[in-house]
Amino acid sequence: MEFTKRLAAFRERMRREKLSAFALLHLSNLRYLTGFTGSAGLLVVQPEEAHFYTDGRYREQARLEVQGAQIHIAGPAGLYAEAAHQLARVRRIGVEAPTLTLAAAAALGGKEWKNRLYPTTGWVEQLRAIKTPDEVARLRQAAQLAASIWPRILREIKPGNRERAIAARIEFELRRSGGDGCSFEPIVATGAHGALPHARASAQELKQGDLVVLDYGVWLEGYASDMTRTAGVGRVPVQAREIYGAVLEAQLAALDTVRPGVPTPVVDGAARRVLRKHKLLRYFVHSTGHGVGLEIHENPRLGQWMRRDQPPPVLEAGNVITIEPGVYLPGWGGVRIEDMVHVTASGAEILTPTPKELLEL
Repeated sequence: MEFTKRLAAFRERMRREKLSAFALLHLSNLRYLTGFTGSAGLLVVQPEEAHFYTDGRYREQARLEVQGAQIHIAGPAGLYAEAAHQLARVRRIGVEAPTLTLAAAAALGGKEWKNRLYPTTGWVEQLRAIKTPDEVARLRQAAQLAASIWPRILREIKPGNRERAIAARIEFELRRSGGDGCSFEPIVATGAHGALPHARASAQELKQGDLVVLDYGVWLEGYASDMTRTAGVGRVPVQAREIYGAVLEAQLAALDTVRPGVPTPVVDGAARRVLRKHKLLRYFVHSTGHGVGLEIHENPRLGQWMRRDQPPPVLEAGNVITIEPGVYLPGWGGVRIEDMVHVTASGAEILTPTPKELLEL
């Protein structure tokens, strides 16, 4: 069973770190280790057993979904109190530092929680970064579903249409096509609004000659997709075509580096070199990519590496990442092109089938 293997891998990490118990709260990690898809849960992993705690709303759902752990339905005292009872005799308890609040820490560890709790970061996330063939298949399907609506969205790229209307159409088409919803709020940004990398769709109207950045994704069976394309509202100026060409060149250069064993800053650097050549590097304000899976942003991160105390991460077979350089000129607009990519044993498989030539609609 997949969940059995995942728990075994996590227990091996606990063994190496000499932990006899670990309490997990991050919902995506709970789903990865047990299959639970609800919004309230706590998992206690020990060397020979695991205990899953939730509340009465999820009694039946936990029974149907949770694998590899004994299920406990918390009473009025709540999840932390129930788990604290299981952990009462454990002196050193691993916890997920980014997720754990001070209130939860005190409830789990009692008065001596500062001495009992061992903060960690990214243990499960490191496991999640290497996708199984089944996970890659789900991510491929999500990417294909998102791409399948692209021709319908292109019909909305016309003067006078509003960003919000196009974003609403994206959400509608994704659900109508079988998706479980948007993996993030769709970005539709036209004209100068496109200079905001994370612009929110507004009441702004598309105008003849503008570029419009469209970034969207879908949830499908728990896994996310992520793609970005930039299109022209009719014929666009020469400058827009030149900047689009530079971003596409940068994206292709980064894609060309993707294979197992390559340090992630090498991928990022390939895109930056191209944009530097075109004197656009200062307008590239984010990293070149990120992992995708049970969350829209996962390990590995593909950006510049500033730490000197340890080597940068490297790509591994089974990673699913995005490659998405962009250029954002204040007062003018932006261009971003993004594909999802599966790192294979011998190279890379592009999961996003949408064409990338500049469309002037």
